[in-house]
Amino acid sequence: MPTLTYHHLFEPGPNPGSPPLLLLHGTGGDEHDLLPLGRALSPGSALLSPRGNVSEHGANRFFARLAEGRFDPAEVTRRTHELADFIAAAAKQYGLDPAKLVAVGLSNGANIAAALLQLRPESLGSAILLRPMVVLDQPATAGTLTGKRVLIASGTHDPIVPNSHPPRLAALLRAGGADVTVHTSPAGHNLTSADITVAKDFLAN
Repeated sequence: MPTLTYHHLFEPGPNPGSPPLLLLHGTGGDEHDLLPLGRALSPGSALLSPRGNVSEHGANRFFARLAEGRFDPAEVTRRTHELADFIAAAAKQYGLDPAKLVAVGLSNGANIAAALLQLRPESLGSAILLRPMVVLDQPATAGTLTGKRVLIASGTHDPIVPNSHPPRLAALLRAGGADVTVHTSPAGHNLTSADITVAKDFLAN
């Protein structure tokens, strides 16, 4: 049995018909942070919630950054492959189908979920990206995301994510064939009830 390389929590799903959710927290979060969100979005789903294994001055992240909004593509790529390997091992251990797995990522967690789609598309069935930015400025390989749905939820007043990034990220994922919906609300970097509503609707469809 492969060792599971991330501290994580797993909650079995009461409804086998509901898609399993991969919960990816933002900077400074941990494996507990998004459990309430996961339960609210899809009460019947199994929940897999890893803790980012990079520390930025004590704050957990899924990959390091050089500065606010500046990243080393080699670091992001390495950490994305690490997380993809964990997902594959966890899927085996907990009996999850990666083709049905929905990533729900917030901020740094949304960024690594997008990188998974770009670099290891077999890891996820679809994704809800909450406040993502462009971290890997490379299009997904043609055809690798065909049949996968992605929701990008951004805020027009987000002090961290430039307004140009959500449509740029959408274009990078659409290059791989993803069906991408971009939802923009008059919000900052924090989630609002509108984000929860649109994410629930996305999962229900």
